[in-house]
Amino acid sequence: MRNPQAELFRAVHGERDLPRDGRPELALVGRSNVGKSSLLNRLLGRAALARVSRTPGRTRAIHFYLVDGRFFVVDLPGYGYARAARSERARWGELIEAYFRQPAASRTVLLLVDAEVGPTRLDQQAATFLDEVQAPFAVVATKIDKVPKGRRAKALAAVRGTLMLAAERPVHAFSSHTGEGTRELWRYIEDVLAVARAPHAERKEGSG
Repeated sequence: MRNPQAELFRAVHGERDLPRDGRPELALVGRSNVGKSSLLNRLLGRAALARVSRTPGRTRAIHFYLVDGRFFVVDLPGYGYARAARSERARWGELIEAYFRQPAASRTVLLLVDAEVGPTRLDQQAATFLDEVQAPFAVVATKIDKVPKGRRAKALAAVRGTLMLAAERPVHAFSSHTGEGTRELWRYIEDVLAVARAPHAERKEGSG
């Protein structure tokens, strides 16, 4: 997919503001400094669509980006930012849980993990949470350019092992800096969207 049309659709600060129009959603989940905004900008080909800050934890709302008018990329607040007030972290957590409680016609999650650092305890908790709420997800190992090529296979195996991922669970290597993995990640996204469209097409064909 090249040069998609993308725009900020809505910044959500409360459950009642969540969009409910039935379009597929691709949600980004990860620690506050894992590179979610950089990944989003690289994927959508817009250098400043999502604000990239040197200060972790700046995303305090759920941001919905509409892509080509057909699906949302959903940037969720990053977890693990220790300097935020406890009450603020609790509010972010409640907002994220509200998002996953809301039924969606099609929702897939990209769980971002720092390839150089490896999965943390919080990443493990996030993977467990996604399983508990039955949210289909793939893992993206970000900042892969910081891992020497000779160690990348071992680093990706460590991600899979630490998160106890099933063999069929995708793990994508990605670098926002070099663009490595962008094409492969888009291929995965398009496959997910094709599956999301299929039931709608079947209902339309059978409606007449």
